[in-house]
Amino acid sequence: MEVPLETTEFVIPEIKYEYLDHTADVQLHAWGDNLKEAFEQCGMAMFGYMTELPTVEIKKCYQITTEPTDDLENLLFRFLDELLFVFSAEPFLICKKLHITIFDLESFVIECNCYGEEFDLQKHPQGTEVKAITYSAMQIYQRPEHAKDEVFVIIDI
Repeated sequence: MEVPLETTEFVIPEIKYEYLDHTADVQLHAWGDNLKEAFEQCGMAMFGYMTELPTVEIKKCYQITTEPTDDLENLLFRFLDELLFVFSAEPFLICKKLHITIFDLESFVIECNCYGEEFDLQKHPQGTEVKAITYSAMQIYQRPEHAKDEVFVIIDI
């Protein structure tokens, strides 16, 4: 669902992700000061694999909401799957920034504002197509205070 774009200046967070080689696929490794940030970074890692993010401007904001689920792994899967859907179907949104506004670990629901623009091959270099999110080797690490939370997700390319 498209939501009004605020006219405030956007601060793009630092990159806290990397790509790890995996047979025929790629593994996203993302981290953050908390699990919410690690999820946001994992979503950005996926978009960064599709195109060069510095070419993306913030022109639109879409809000996604995951359906309630029963565990953390399913929540991460559904979150990334919703982001992939926003890219793969109208409005073909490529995101430069993700901001999770609701991160409910009791009912396992995420609401996220997705900032970016419509993907345009004339403007955005084509990276690798992401076909699907997988559960294969998915790992989520919630660390004690003062340590980084991490997620690992294999995406089918």
